[in-house]
Amino acid sequence: MWCILPHQNSAFVAALEDVLAVYACPYDAKKSVVCMDEKLYQLLLDVCELLSTRSGLVLWVDNEYVRMGVCSIFVFCEPLVGWRHVEALVYRTKVDWAHKLRWLLEEQYPDAERVVLVLDNLNTHGLSALYGAFVAERAFGLAQCLEIHFTPKHGGWLNVAEVELSVLGVQCLGKRRISNIESLNVELTAWHIERNQTQKGVDWQFTTKDARIKLKKLPGQTINF
Repeated sequence: MWCILPHQNSAFVAALEDVLAVYACPYDAKKSVVCMDEKLYQLLLDVCELLSTRSGLVLWVDNEYVRMGVCSIFVFCEPLVGWRHVEALVYRTKVDWAHKLRWLLEEQYPDAERVVLVLDNLNTHGLSALYGAFVAERAFGLAQCLEIHFTPKHGGWLNVAEVELSVLGVQCLGKRRISNIESLNVELTAWHIERNQTQKGVDWQFTTKDARIKLKKLPGQTINF
């Protein structure tokens, strides 16, 4: 979290303040702020049959399991509304990301003038991915509906979607073993539907003013705000 190299201080602060400025904006249905993140998930198959107690507690008689491959969990959330969507895909290539953006823009926010997207700066997260998945005219149209803001390197904690992934790990995935992506998506869908119905939103408290106090002096270099 605080592993910020001296020569990266200015880049960290620039991206941090940019994201915090986005979070400080009031709700606007025509310019929705959406956060997204990805998480690799190891599919596991139990070798031995599970036993359960009368109370329903599942017991492992043996910890042996078989690795069934790795998939990628995509999470999108709109903090001010309290909406989130989680889905597991086999891959997380540029094309996969581009198709998720198309789904977001055309199916979830078809009436928005623009979607403000907060995410980390992976090599798959670029507008060029749209041109690799769709014809130029459609790719350009989708790109014009996006306003992208990247979190700083070592600053993934600034992404609300990462918070949602942490909650997902505690409330849904835990120490369970799921052997196939179909079963995983059933669990993910049930989780985000229930959370959407019970969670009003995310009350983000960390502001630019707070950041300028806490990060006034970064390792090896003083930042003059």
